[in-house]
Amino acid sequence: MTPKALSFDVFGTCVDWRRAVARDTAMHVPGVDPLAFAVAWRGQYQPAMERVRTGARGYVALDELHLENLHHVAESFAVTVPDPAALNTAWERLDPWPDVVPGLTVLRRSVPIAPCSNGSIAMMTALARYGGLPWDCILGADIARSYKPKPEVYRACAAVLRLAESDVMMVAAHNADLAAAADAGLATAFVPRRDEHGPGQTVDLRAEGPWTVVAEDFRDLATQLFPDPV
Repeated sequence: MTPKALSFDVFGTCVDWRRAVARDTAMHVPGVDPLAFAVAWRGQYQPAMERVRTGARGYVALDELHLENLHHVAESFAVTVPDPAALNTAWERLDPWPDVVPGLTVLRRSVPIAPCSNGSIAMMTALARYGGLPWDCILGADIARSYKPKPEVYRACAAVLRLAESDVMMVAAHNADLAAAADAGLATAFVPRRDEHGPGQTVDLRAEGPWTVVAEDFRDLATQLFPDPV
């Protein structure tokens, strides 16, 4: 199929959160193992969002959840973060994988492209400006007022673009994200990021579902979807 729009997971799929957050951690919290701290901070991500997904608390933007999680992780590491708000902005300075910007630039010639991320509009805007991500618009959690993998997050991306779910393709490096998108009616594309979690990564090394497209990187995705780009 030829999609009419592409939506993208961001953390891990488009950007390398692990090394970038560790880099900022090393500057703000000297003496701590920065990679371990970054991984532990990311480890609080799903549990914090799950409380919103289940209705245990109202919608809270990821910026605020990240800051709450930072305090928990600092306590578990028995360290003091001198300026938590400044360190929290590390999530706005994540480096794109090498193929991302050139691949997105080619894809954008044919269809609109947008993040379908759990990050807030503010965070995604800052991240796009930092990394040069050429989005046409920013969609995701702030639009749906919920978090992936809730189906309304994926469907909202199609709805605000005035497209049927089947006309939108979700691009992600995470099989579970694609499974939820497919259940919501979207087409799917898997692009592996085999170093997202470091050299010992054991998850999402390959496609594990009947995804619409499986590509090696964003440039390969562009070639498969639009062999004759406009």
